[in-house]
Amino acid sequence: MAATVSINPASPPIGVLLAVEHLKDSVPVQVQEGKNTGLKVNGDVTFTTVPSICRYLARLAPGKHLYGSNSLEATEVDHWLEFSVGRLGCPADFTDAVQYLNQVLGPRTFLIGHAATLADFAVWGALRSNNVWLNMLDRGKASPHVARWFRFLEEQAEFKAVAMALPAKPESSKLETRKQDQGKFVELPGAEMGKVVTRFPPEASGYLHVGHAKAALLNQYYQQAFKGKLIMRFDDTNPAKESAEFEKVILEDIAMLDIKPDIFTHTSDHFDRIQGYAEQLIRAGLAYVDDTEAEVMKQEREQKVNSKNRGNAVEKNLAMWEEMKKGSEVGQRCCLRAKIDMQSANGCMRDPTIYRCKTESHVRTGTKYKVYPTYDFACPIVDSVEGVTHALRTTEYHDRDDQFNWFIEKLSLRPVHIWEYSRLNLQNTVMSKRKLTWFVDQGLVDGWDDPRFPTVRGVLRRGMTVEGLKQFIVAQGSSRAVVVMEWDKIWAFNKKVIDPVAPRFTALQREGAVVVNLPQAKEEMKEAPKHPKNADVGQKQVWYSSRVYIDGEDAATLSEGEVVTFINWGNIIIKKINKNKAGAVQSIDAELNLENTDYKKTTKLTWLAETPQAPFTPTVVTHFEHIISKGVLAKEDEFKNFVSKDTKMETVMLGDPCLAQLKKGDIIQLQRRGYYICDVPYQPPSRYTCQPTPCVLFHIPDGHQKEMPTAGSKAKSKAAAGQKKPKTKADKVQKAASKKELPSPKEEASPSYSPADEQALSDKVAAQGDSVRQLKGKKADKAEVDAAVKVLLSLKAEYKTLTGKDWKPGAKKETGAVPSASPAASPADVEAVNDKIKAQGEKVRQLKTAKAEKAQVDAEVKVLLALKADYKNLTGKDWKPPKADDGKKKQEQKEGKKGQKQEKTSQEKAAVSSPEVEKLKAQIEEQGNRVRQLKGSGADKAQVDAEVKQLLALKEQYKTLTGEDLTPAGGKKSKKEQKKEKEQKKEKEQKKDQPKKAAKEASKPEGSMPGPKKVTRLGLEAKKEENLSDWYSQVITKSEMIEYYDVSGCYILRPMSYSIWEKIKDFFDAEIKKMGVDNVYFPIFVSQSALEREKTHIADFAPEVAWVTKSGDTDLAEPIAIRPTSETVMYPAYAKWIKSHRDLPIKYNQWNNVVRWEFKHPQPFLRTREFLWQEGHSAFASKDEADEEVLAILELYARVYEDLMAIPVIRGRKTEKEKFAGGDYTTTVEVYISASGRAIQGATSHHLGQNFSKMFEIVYEDPEKPGEKKFVYQNSWGITTRTIGVMVMVHGDNKGLVMPPVVARDQVVVIPCGVTANLSEEDKEKLMKKCQEYRKVLRDAGIRATDDLRDNYSPGWKFNHWELKGTPIRIEVGPRDMKENQFVAVRRDTGEKLTVPEGKATEKIKEILDTIQADLYSRAKKDQDSHMVAIDTWSDFCANLDKGMIIQAPYCGAIPCEDKIKKDSARDQDIEPGAPSMGAKGLCIPFKPLKELQPGTRCICEGCDKDAKYYTLFGRSY
Repeated sequence: MAATVSINPASPPIGVLLAVEHLKDSVPVQVQEGKNTGLKVNGDVTFTTVPSICRYLARLAPGKHLYGSNSLEATEVDHWLEFSVGRLGCPADFTDAVQYLNQVLGPRTFLIGHAATLADFAVWGALRSNNVWLNMLDRGKASPHVARWFRFLEEQAEFKAVAMALPAKPESSKLETRKQDQGKFVELPGAEMGKVVTRFPPEASGYLHVGHAKAALLNQYYQQAFKGKLIMRFDDTNPAKESAEFEKVILEDIAMLDIKPDIFTHTSDHFDRIQGYAEQLIRAGLAYVDDTEAEVMKQEREQKVNSKNRGNAVEKNLAMWEEMKKGSEVGQRCCLRAKIDMQSANGCMRDPTIYRCKTESHVRTGTKYKVYPTYDFACPIVDSVEGVTHALRTTEYHDRDDQFNWFIEKLSLRPVHIWEYSRLNLQNTVMSKRKLTWFVDQGLVDGWDDPRFPTVRGVLRRGMTVEGLKQFIVAQGSSRAVVVMEWDKIWAFNKKVIDPVAPRFTALQREGAVVVNLPQAKEEMKEAPKHPKNADVGQKQVWYSSRVYIDGEDAATLSEGEVVTFINWGNIIIKKINKNKAGAVQSIDAELNLENTDYKKTTKLTWLAETPQAPFTPTVVTHFEHIISKGVLAKEDEFKNFVSKDTKMETVMLGDPCLAQLKKGDIIQLQRRGYYICDVPYQPPSRYTCQPTPCVLFHIPDGHQKEMPTAGSKAKSKAAAGQKKPKTKADKVQKAASKKELPSPKEEASPSYSPADEQALSDKVAAQGDSVRQLKGKKADKAEVDAAVKVLLSLKAEYKTLTGKDWKPGAKKETGAVPSASPAASPADVEAVNDKIKAQGEKVRQLKTAKAEKAQVDAEVKVLLALKADYKNLTGKDWKPPKADDGKKKQEQKEGKKGQKQEKTSQEKAAVSSPEVEKLKAQIEEQGNRVRQLKGSGADKAQVDAEVKQLLALKEQYKTLTGEDLTPAGGKKSKKEQKKEKEQKKEKEQKKDQPKKAAKEASKPEGSMPGPKKVTRLGLEAKKEENLSDWYSQVITKSEMIEYYDVSGCYILRPMSYSIWEKIKDFFDAEIKKMGVDNVYFPIFVSQSALEREKTHIADFAPEVAWVTKSGDTDLAEPIAIRPTSETVMYPAYAKWIKSHRDLPIKYNQWNNVVRWEFKHPQPFLRTREFLWQEGHSAFASKDEADEEVLAILELYARVYEDLMAIPVIRGRKTEKEKFAGGDYTTTVEVYISASGRAIQGATSHHLGQNFSKMFEIVYEDPEKPGEKKFVYQNSWGITTRTIGVMVMVHGDNKGLVMPPVVARDQVVVIPCGVTANLSEEDKEKLMKKCQEYRKVLRDAGIRATDDLRDNYSPGWKFNHWELKGTPIRIEVGPRDMKENQFVAVRRDTGEKLTVPEGKATEKIKEILDTIQADLYSRAKKDQDSHMVAIDTWSDFCANLDKGMIIQAPYCGAIPCEDKIKKDSARDQDIEPGAPSMGAKGLCIPFKPLKELQPGTRCICEGCDKDAKYYTLFGRSY
């Protein structure tokens, strides 16, 4: 029976649509649009309500059980159908209805039974149509069980299908700010609803900054306003700049900004089309190829002179164009220019370049093209082709608009509307990528996401919210007015967003915190609101005790007998203030006065209670300053001269216990301090370091010029303490400020002193300051300087007592400094000039809007400036647009501060800019250059030392003259010096705090809880390229390779890692048995006497030997060592077993564990105290036999790495310094790890010569000389579980392990997909059986396969889980795949998906596994080769080492030279977190060096005059 459902698209009945979607394969139901919702049955019967339509549809297919499987369930369905249109549809009952629904869904997945029914369809549809519910869901305030159920159904196939056909969900932010989204937006010309297409075209050459954010948000605004489309297009026209990495970064930034483009494209998608249009212009005589030099071309364009090639014939232009396309030498000198108008007043129209020849490889197209279009040529073409209707561009592109339109016209392309808006310019920063890159390269910031940076990541990390940034952009709109914005304006918008929802907590400055004793207070915990005006933020725990802390600065303002208010507690009476001899407050005795609830006249203080039940959270708050000291940089300003110093200030705090619960990115307010964002969450003490990770908070500016007070909400002086004054206006302001917990404004205070008194005292302070500086400059005696400083401090204290404020340079009152208004100026005159300025300003704006000629605009601007000058002459101040008095005061305060700063800067410059000083600086620079030249040329050490001595003398002379050290150009210390100073400072602070920490730890009760544990997530939280140490730790634990053990440096090897060791063992064991090696086992214990028999050998191991000294409670007669290696265990037995040459050779190997109690930083697999290995020990009659085995074993080790682990190695011999102690020589395979720029020893094969046989008397009877004994020649060789760690380091990525197929425990994992609610149990069972069949078929073919049939995890979760484990191939099998007898194979290393027919499963999978193994090796080999260089000079050596290279350099072989190379190449910073600073060590002497050693080549070591013996591989090493 055919049925037709009519729906109203304005309010679609979602429940009905879900029923239709569910039944579409079994019941013929037609859906059509109409004015009303209804269902017609054969034209006779019509149902008009959602419940009745749903019931009818369900009865058409009773086998689907949509109406329940029995009468009881049918009754329940009826209940929920009525509920969906009744209580849930009534606004007044909605909240109660959702609460009821939440209770019902607590234990349930579906409303009725074990599958979706009409009940689920109707209720879900009612919620999906309800904006109130969607708002609650978006903000995380929805009832938990209802939200879980709603989101679960949302992921089911039929629900997804219906949701995609519905209008987009209304975003909560849009609903709330719709009325506010007005700003300065203007209507777009020619815009039609539903047809507007905008585009955001960034270049993938850097990170997005807030200027880019404005562009992206503006484009999205218009796209949404006109219900159009937004294109995200990467402008990749310059192959030298673009990179895939930056594309990824930009896409992440766009996601952070909540921008969702409809289409993603690249300009390179259209290269063929653009090239065709260029050739069209050539053939039409509208473009020509020009080989004029760039500088000459620039001059010709400026002087309006035609190029010599402008008149070339079309044929010649086409011929030269072909040379450009080939990238030939001739073509590379050429460019293609549009022939427009060389006499145009607009410089952009003077034959601009539209194509240039570049031979670099393009990130997407490779080397396919040798010519690339300019942005100005590509942009109009691609805009037109992609359907862009409106191109939003900043006003800086204004002169190029004519050029844009010329290309559109000449190429007969669809026109594009250009709409201009002002570029976002911000004070005290730079927006140029080049300049921002300089900051990063110089180490002045921590990276592109540094909170001081204007990048999107930087401002978001500092606490800017996306909503705050959006509101600021909305307020700016698409205005064309060019202004330089203050950061305060952006942060003010952000404050409006965070203030209503930021929870309030407390933190006190640790240094100077004062104890307040409250004997009658009892220790307890109460709950208080996190936000005083928003109960939805939640509750927090507040602890009370008899011993609390307050800020030291607060304590200094208190007086005995005073009543103060402790926030979240009540009133307190100060009974006694205990001070030390210097007058500083040490402690305060007080008593509770909680019955007094009058808080109007009291000082409000923040506090923290000391209690072992809730210890303080170690906290560090960080404040930042602008990176550029000058507000607005002029064109001629060199930005490096205005780089601010000391822009990051950290303060150690005692934190609220609740701060331990903060997560990264949480925004809070510290009471009376300001807003902060959590950058590093608190972590309890590690069992390895015993140190907690403090909670690191970044201060979020709130748009105010002044920070919130950190202490002392009263501004009272000691002289006024306890005295009552008559109430003045200042008192009233003070009282109001106290209520708001803000400092009283100083400008409102009425001083009780005369300006003359203040001036006189200020002059004394300034004079004493000059005196102190002179003493320091002359290097006067310390006692004399200290006395002068003491006088200066007392004068400053006297000044503060008199005025109530700190003395600052330039802060003295200068009554004549401010220009006064002309006495002849009447208000009428001022008003008349004011009106003229307004009128002239409007005229200028109109001319700019109309795009008038520049000369005309400049003339009117000149008139405007003249009128403003007249106004200043009349009034004595600059003209400003009318605004509130508060705004004027703020501006005046800012200008005053700026003037003081400039005055101070000029004074400092004058102090060190005398001719004598400048001359001395020049001498120092010249002498420094001479020293560098001598070092670079390898001059004699004595000569270099003499010149260095002279340089130091000049620097000392400079310091004597100026009183300060000479810093490098730009006033900045080198990165190395800064790092060293920082480390020294940190070390001093740690030493200083050690007694306090020890006392604090001692005071903690036994069994106290360390704090909340870290939540572990499935995926990796650290990136390999950003924090290798954390990444490595997470990979090996989350992939289930190891488990940490409670003995430091020892680890549990789980099946994932031990299976790899088994693969290595199986391969190596089989190979050595072919060589005649037998396996044995010797004891783990070594007697002290045996261990010490070979002093030379054991010397290297002595610090690492672990000893057993007790048996129970009884001391052993002789300590017993746990083997660090087995030579001293095995060789005494060899001496017994070998008597005749017939007993040789002896070749034994054992698989065992050894213990080396290393004191270095342990790292699982790489450096552990116990590890697994094999150690082989052989003995031969002749050296030749021994030498042959050494190399044979080394080649097996190389095969372990290259054939099994897919890791390339460098084969070679160890230097004398690095060889095995007691051996003749050591051969090695070395591996390079590019993630750290360090090498690691993979395995070693040693030739011991006769050293050990002589020590242990391992001899045999010479067959040629009966009766004579000969010592045997010995070898030892070993490989360890270190190989597993190397494999992780080399192949792993940010998703987890990448396992080489040969050693992977599971080579293939089979995962069922498409298991949804509408998949029948029969089909589901078939799918599971098919997965099991694939597993069996693959296993039968010798492929290590497993399956993951768990039904409590989604396919996506399983994909991530097995990617983390590094399983080489993932097979995805779904219902459709079963029908088509195929499956999808996904490569772990590349993510490539391949559809494989079922019949070719084993053949294809084996092929893919082989390809993966080969590709992994190929990539690692390419990486190693690109990081290994051969050099011959010391300067090149250090430069390449610091780039993370391993270096082959000429070396004489002397141990002192190797020691010096290591020392001289060490640097003062860690190579990676957790790694020590180190220099380059000799890794090996490669068997196959990169180049041959030429006769006469000197050793690379500075000061060594010996000839090199060989090229040696150097590098930083684990």
